[in-house]
Amino acid sequence: MPDANHAAAAKPGFDEIVTLIIKHRVKAGFEVPYEAWLRNIVTIAGQQEGHLGVDVMRGKNAGLDMYTCVLRFCSTESMQHWLDSPQRLELVNQATPMLADGDQTEVNPVNEFWFSPTVDAASPPPPRWKQAVVTLLVILPHTLLVPMLWGPLLKLHPILSNYVVATFLITVTIVVSVVYLFMPRATRLFAPWLSHSTTPKET
Repeated sequence: MPDANHAAAAKPGFDEIVTLIIKHRVKAGFEVPYEAWLRNIVTIAGQQEGHLGVDVMRGKNAGLDMYTCVLRFCSTESMQHWLDSPQRLELVNQATPMLADGDQTEVNPVNEFWFSPTVDAASPPPPRWKQAVVTLLVILPHTLLVPMLWGPLLKLHPILSNYVVATFLITVTIVVSVVYLFMPRATRLFAPWLSHSTTPKET
């Protein structure tokens, strides 16, 4: 699993939208103080420049509570600024005694995280056909509805009705809606089905 320093060395460009995935396995007996710590750091992270949102997923791993936090940033620079901030370093030091495996971080382009395992990093990603089905369920309604919603507005001015301009506006609307709103929710909704193995069991 790549760490934050490795990600910083690559120095990708700006505005690529990246996700910082943080996984914490909490020691038994520390669940309540960890929840309080988590609420605090989520609030502070949300105030950082370039922060686009956070999702927290709870699960179990080897009998311990597992928390997967997915923070989205508008650029690698914004993400790295939060990772290196004195505030975060101090907060992570506070949490370290509560964590069974330390502070585990992973950096991905936002679209690669959609179908990445969120609780057990050793689990394989879902089959391609399942990824395709979920993606189709998200994209198809957008391709049908977004042009209809834009239709009346595109007729208000000749520039807006230009084929290139109209296509650009419709495409941007679809991409932003899918990336920020619907694909993260769809993958959480279909998580049990995506993670369910279709391989026949040996008898």
